Amino acid sequence: MRKSYLIVSVIILFSFAVGAYFYPQLPEKMASHWNAQGEVDDYMSKFWGTFLTPVILLTMFLLFILIPKIDPLKENIEKFRKYFDAFIVLISVFLFYLFLLVIIWNLGKTFNFTVFLVPAFGILFYYAGILVENAKRNWFVGIRTPWTLANETVWDKTHQLGGKLFKIAALISFLGIIFSKYAIFFVLIPIISVSLYTILYSYWQYQKTERK
Repeated sequence: MRKSYLIVSVIILFSFAVGAYFYPQLPEKMASHWNAQGEVDDYMSKFWGTFLTPVILLTMFLLFILIPKIDPLKENIEKFRKYFDAFIVLISVFLFYLFLLVIIWNLGKTFNFTVFLVPAFGILFYYAGILVENAKRNWFVGIRTPWTLANETVWDKTHQLGGKLFKIAALISFLGIIFSKYAIFFVLIPIISVSLYTILYSYWQYQKTERK
């Protein structure tokens, strides 16, 4: 078994164990969604409030195992496999951290939920930049537009720029810790802007390459 798979398996089992341990102490209706100000604006049943995130973790893990096997360009995934495996671990840690925040809140310890998520998003976005910079052309991981998938040069140029921009977006998101009232905007606006820009950039690079 790959080391990353073993780590994620432990995280998944631990998340179910934590849920089962705290289940009797949790309220029948659990807070499940927070608005931009970090205030609760939705609830769900006790069972799903406790175990939805572990189920999502398990489902995502199975999907991540499947991707390198079914991708038509699977040999390219192997070229950056160590970065892909590290991302699987990181996204699992991120979801487990989110799960713990939900459990702690519903045990009666209130805090600004959005602000507590900001550093986790920042770390995730920054590593996404590293992954993007190293990703080779494939159908599941990276900035997958019709133009990057059609041309390897366009893929490489888009991902080199996109990786740097994702890292910058990650650093900007950390400002949400300081300006807590606007934390969600420091997270969302940079990452959405980078996503849109890289799509347009890939189209421009493709047109430029075709003209040559």
